[in-house]
Amino acid sequence: MQNYEEGREKVLLMPKLLENKMLTEKLQSLAIGKPEYEIYELGDFKLQSNTILPGAWIAYKTFGSPDSPAILYPSWYSGLIADNEWLIGEDKALNPKEYFIIITGLFGNGQSISPSNSIVSPFPDITVYDNVRAQHQLLTQRLGVHHLRCVTGWSMGAGQSFQWASQYPEFMDICVPFCGSARTSIHNQVFLEGVKSALLAGKGVSSAGSTSGRVEERGAEKRVWTEEERTVGLKAFARVYAGWGFSQAFYREKLHMTAYGAKDLEHFMVTFWEK
Repeated sequence: MQNYEEGREKVLLMPKLLENKMLTEKLQSLAIGKPEYEIYELGDFKLQSNTILPGAWIAYKTFGSPDSPAILYPSWYSGLIADNEWLIGEDKALNPKEYFIIITGLFGNGQSISPSNSIVSPFPDITVYDNVRAQHQLLTQRLGVHHLRCVTGWSMGAGQSFQWASQYPEFMDICVPFCGSARTSIHNQVFLEGVKSALLAGKGVSSAGSTSGRVEERGAEKRVWTEEERTVGLKAFARVYAGWGFSQAFYREKLHMTAYGAKDLEHFMVTFWEK
């Protein structure tokens, strides 16, 4: 797993040298044994905005037998496919002995097509509708799934679950979103602007205009992040997120120490949020 991720990072630093399909094949070839996820190529994918996302792909991972009732479990904002696996197991809510479970990666999560791993520039605006349509194409054209027992997800995964119920209401028996909403509130957008600005500051880029997705680098053409910028930006992002990810009561009762084993607050920041 470690060798796969290290190799993958090296490839992602060279997106301008590779065509999307070549990049996809390279990522797969770096895996040791079975890859941590698979890739389904969507081709030139038409978005809700009528823009074409060229050479698009969606990352996914399956658990259980395709002969079992299927459950779709989309990833959440900033989450990787592996981050969804805590709910899967023979003693968990999603039992692969009983269900065929499919986890999908959001566009932009770094595994499905994203600004960081493709040559698409500028990267177009992506909607939840676009993600759900791509997932539907994966299910029906790649996996042969034409009906779901359930669609479920947490946070932005819950948002995708709500969208599934609206977009393909006859495709599933039940929809079980948890800890999420059908639409991002203005307050949530304010929070996202805060963490986004912390990330951009690592590159020395102003966040002005970021609410409309129109951030521009001052006096320079767009370029790949340096390793130092990436590290500084992501750590700042993590520390800002720490105040939102858990409640006042969580920190007041020192659950970061008693439940997570941190020595103190700084240790928790470094080992849980920055890692």
